Amino acid sequence: MPTAMNEVTKTTKEATKKAKIESYDISRSDETLDLAKDLAKFIKDNKLSTTVQGKEFVNVEGWQYAGSRLGIVPIVDHVINVSTDQELKYQAKVTLFDLRSQHTVGAGFAVCSNKESGKKFYQEFAIMSMAQTRAIGKAYRNILAWIIRAAGYEPTPAEEMDYNTNTPAAAAAPAPAAAVAAAVPAMQVVPADAPAPAVVAEAPAVQYATASQKEEIIRLLNHPVITRQEKTKMLLNINRLDEERAVQAIAKLRKAIDERENGEQAAAA
Repeated sequence: MPTAMNEVTKTTKEATKKAKIESYDISRSDETLDLAKDLAKFIKDNKLSTTVQGKEFVNVEGWQYAGSRLGIVPIVDHVINVSTDQELKYQAKVTLFDLRSQHTVGAGFAVCSNKESGKKFYQEFAIMSMAQTRAIGKAYRNILAWIIRAAGYEPTPAEEMDYNTNTPAAAAAPAPAAAVAAAVPAMQVVPADAPAPAVVAEAPAVQYATASQKEEIIRLLNHPVITRQEKTKMLLNINRLDEERAVQAIAKLRKAIDERENGEQAAAA
């Protein structure tokens, strides 16, 4: 009899463990409220917010975390150079892909310019990168703003607040080089009093992974033999892949799936 009771207890514990929510469903109000609480703690613990005029705005990493808990990942569709002779400017478009439904569920557009306050000395790659970052935040904001608000934060990505920093005072006094360096780590900063650099040939633009490559990576990541840790790691870095690395990632995932499937079949036999 005790053995039977132990088996029942074990079965109940296993069922409870399987029922544990690993990700949330945006259509269920109870789960999204739980997500808001989880999100508030994650943002606070990891310092993923920026204070602007006494209000807290969530950095793009916080928005990405909220999206990942809902199975929604960003895909950079394009980054367009819309610069002029007087301005360095990029526009980016990002779409949101739902891993559960396998459909696009949102999109966002954003721009970044070296005419903005504090970005006078930004190099081209930094302007292009910020346009992508803002587009990611904007895309998530379009569908998840209410969850961020429920978590106790302002429903606008922190990176968008740069648009509101072009005050007369800021224009009159360019940001010091140290502040610019802190805003974009590892970026080369040109002092305001430095002589004009010699004209050099522009470095070729990085060819980032295409939307179709990213969709193929996401499709492969959804295979049952791919672990949750492997999936999370790849999704967090998917928008940094260039075309060559994307090809390598696809080949690596296919190889891992084939090897693991063959191993399972051999074990079953």
